[in-house]
Amino acid sequence: MDKKISVAIAGGTGYTGGELFRILLNHPDVEIVAATTTSSEGTPVASVHRDLIGETDLCFGKELNDPDVIFLCLGHGISRQFVDTHEIKPECRIIDLGNDFRLDGDYAGRHFVYGLCESAREDVKAAHNVANPGCFATAIQLAVLPLASAGLINDEIHVTAITGSTGAGKKPVETTHFSYRSDNISIYKLFAHQHLAEIRQNLARVLEHANSINQTDQSSHASNVTAEPKVNFVPLRGDFARGIFASVYTRAVEGMTEADYRRLYEGYYAESPFVFHSDEGISMKEVVNTNKALVHVELHDGYVHIASCIDNLVKGAAGQAVQNMNLMFGLPEDTGLRLKPSAF
Repeated sequence: MDKKISVAIAGGTGYTGGELFRILLNHPDVEIVAATTTSSEGTPVASVHRDLIGETDLCFGKELNDPDVIFLCLGHGISRQFVDTHEIKPECRIIDLGNDFRLDGDYAGRHFVYGLCESAREDVKAAHNVANPGCFATAIQLAVLPLASAGLINDEIHVTAITGSTGAGKKPVETTHFSYRSDNISIYKLFAHQHLAEIRQNLARVLEHANSINQTDQSSHASNVTAEPKVNFVPLRGDFARGIFASVYTRAVEGMTEADYRRLYEGYYAESPFVFHSDEGISMKEVVNTNKALVHVELHDGYVHIASCIDNLVKGAAGQAVQNMNLMFGLPEDTGLRLKPSAF
């Protein structure tokens, strides 16, 4: 680009904000012009995120400095307050990493597109504002998007997924303390996780589009399912810092073989720079610290099982937000996001 994209980061003191700084400081087409916070005004960013010592002299402050785009890394429910209380020029774009605009994208004269690139790439390219998906919502939807897009979800979806402690945020609570989390696994928000609503809503949108196409395709295995699919979700707290691993299954469609399902996934993600189907089993080590997602499909006794894994702070948050920004500004989708996993 001839001119770099000027970026402001609001509320960048947490884990997601720190990850966003790390990515954007190394993005070839970005200049960070402001970092705002209510708790650390005047504090150097590198003293809050100490792995950035020597990489930036930026300090947290109050002014936005007229950016091209604002990333909102605020607590859930606070993004709307920020929009209400700050003078943001209409031409400035917003990418919200919270949950304020995921279900209802119309607010204060702005429309927020649900920014799961792999299901709405063209919508994101045309968007002025984006609601970044949740981390669990990303991992689970990447596991079933190919099925939904082909209209091949005809039963309940069952999910068990485990996440690292960074998914609970930087402020410590009882269940994120080392003494609790170490050598321990526990269930929380059983069948009631907040990401379920966005998963159901977006999958229903994808299924509706698939049904409109499949109604004219007499050879399709697809069924005509238009309602929000029922998703039974068991979230687990893991004894590790970062990453999500999801085990997802649903009833297979009669006549579909395992080879058919694998071709479906490989075809759906063929143009994706970050999501890959693996013929072999997958693990979180292969994606942590990257914007990559891996999926692995198997057929067992009438059920199709999909394993999915991502880094909750990158593909599940900051990396996906930058991926959205790239699309919004006409950059190659993977600009600044070719990150190496820590395999050992």
